[in-house]
Amino acid sequence: MLHPWAVLHTLSSIVLVFALAMAAPLLLSASMDDGARFAFEGGMLLAAVAGAALRYATRGVRRELGARDGFLLVAAGWTMLPAFAAVPLLLYFPDLPFEKAYFEAVSGLTTTGATVLVGLDALPPSINLWRCQLQWMGGMGIIVLAVAILPLLGVGGAQVVRAETPGPMKDNKLTPRIAETAKGLWTVYALITLACIVAMKLAGMSWLDAIMHAFTTMSLGGLSSHDASFLYWNSTTIEFVTIVFMLLAGMNFATHFLAMRDRSLRVYWSDPEAPPFIGVLIASVLIVSVFLWWRGTYPEWGEALRYSAFNVISIATTTGYANTDYGLWPVFAPMWMLILSCFVTCSGSTGAGIKMVRARLMAQQALREMRRSLHPQAVLPIRLGGRVIENNVIFAVLAFMLVYGMSVTVVTMTLTATGLDFVTAFSAAIACINNMGPGLNEIGPAGNYAMLTPFQTWVCAATMLLGRLEMFTLIIVLTPGFWRT
Repeated sequence: MLHPWAVLHTLSSIVLVFALAMAAPLLLSASMDDGARFAFEGGMLLAAVAGAALRYATRGVRRELGARDGFLLVAAGWTMLPAFAAVPLLLYFPDLPFEKAYFEAVSGLTTTGATVLVGLDALPPSINLWRCQLQWMGGMGIIVLAVAILPLLGVGGAQVVRAETPGPMKDNKLTPRIAETAKGLWTVYALITLACIVAMKLAGMSWLDAIMHAFTTMSLGGLSSHDASFLYWNSTTIEFVTIVFMLLAGMNFATHFLAMRDRSLRVYWSDPEAPPFIGVLIASVLIVSVFLWWRGTYPEWGEALRYSAFNVISIATTTGYANTDYGLWPVFAPMWMLILSCFVTCSGSTGAGIKMVRARLMAQQALREMRRSLHPQAVLPIRLGGRVIENNVIFAVLAFMLVYGMSVTVVTMTLTATGLDFVTAFSAAIACINNMGPGLNEIGPAGNYAMLTPFQTWVCAATMLLGRLEMFTLIIVLTPGFWRT
C-alpha cells in the first residue's frame, strides 16, 4: 500500500538537509566577497521555508517506508531537488531561463556534466563550487539508490552483487540495516574523495580547484570550473591522478568497502565486474592510441597514448572531462568512446548506463542461446562470480535493455524532429541517458548545451533523470498500477 504523506514527510527532511548544503558555497562567497552571496541566501531561505512548511503539514505522519514508497520518494526527490538547486543560479543570472537553470541543476545532481553556462573561468568561485558540490551530493545519492531501491526493482544490476555488500537487505521494506550499509559506503566515498583532493593539490591544482574537481571526479560528473576543462592545466601529472580516481569511482563502492575492511586487494579480482572493467578500458586505450597514431592525428605514439588514455577513460566512465577536442579526431575514436559509455561502469558505482554486469549477462545469454541451438536438451546455467544466475534476473535484464534501447531511439527521434542534426541528437540521447555529459558535433567538448531550444532542453533534462534512475525507477511511478491501492 502506498503512503504518500509519509513519503512527503521524509521528503521534507531531505529538503531541509539540502538547504543546509548551500552553507558551503554561501560561506565561500562571503569569505571571498565574490558577489553571489545573495543568491545562496535566497536559495537557502526558500528551501528551508519549503522544507519546514512541508514538515509541518505532514507532522504526526511517521511510518516505515515500503518498496512503493521508496520508488515514489526517489522519483519525487530527484525531480524536486533540482528546482531548489536551480534557485541560486536563477538569482545570480536573472536572464537565465528556468528550463536552463533546471537543466544545469539536473545535470549536477544526476552527475551528468552537461552545461548551458559559458565563461566558467569568470564565474564567482561559489557558483562553480555549488555546481561541483551538486555532483558530489548526487554521487552520494546514487550510492543510496543502488543499495536501498534498485535491488527491489529486480532489473539485474545491484541485486546480482547484493551478496557482496555488507549487511543483508530485505526486499519488502527499507530497514535500518540498509541505512547502516549506506553509511559505510558513504564513508568510503568521503575517504576516497579526501584522498583525491590531496592528490590533485599535490599534482599542481589550487586547493579550491582540487576540491571542486575531486567532487566531480568521484561522482563521475565531469563539471569543471574552467571552459577548457583539463586543457587549462595541460599537465600529465594531473591527468594521471585524475585517471586513477576515475577508475576507482567507476568500480562498485561495496568492493572498495570490503577491500578496506579486509585490507586485501583480492576482492577486486573476485568481483564479477572489476576485471572486465579494467580489461575493456586498457584494450580500448591501446586500440584508440594506435589508431590515432596510425591516422597521423598525433605523430608520436606516446602523445597519442596520453590523449587516448585520458579521454577514453573519461568518456567510458561517463565522467566527461576532456584535455583536447576529441570531436576533431577521426570519427571511429569518438564513436567508440560513446559506445563505451553505455556499458563500462560497474553497478554500485557513481557511473550510469547499462553497467558492466548487465553487459556480461547479456553476452553470456547470447552464447547460451547459440549453444542451445546446437544442443537443445543441454542444461546451460549462466554463472557470474561463481554463482548461478536465475532466469528471472536474465529476463529482467532483457527488459531493461529493451527499455534502454527504446528510450535512446525515442529521444534521438524527438530531438531530430525538433531540428537537431542526427549525430548531435543521437550523441545527446546517449550522453544524457548515460549521464556522461558531452556528445558530438554541436554538444562536443568544444561546445555545450546552451544552443538547445526550451523544448529540447526539457527533453534532455528528463532523459538525464531517466538514465540516472535506471529507467524503471521513474517509469514505474508513472504507471496507473503503481497508484492503485
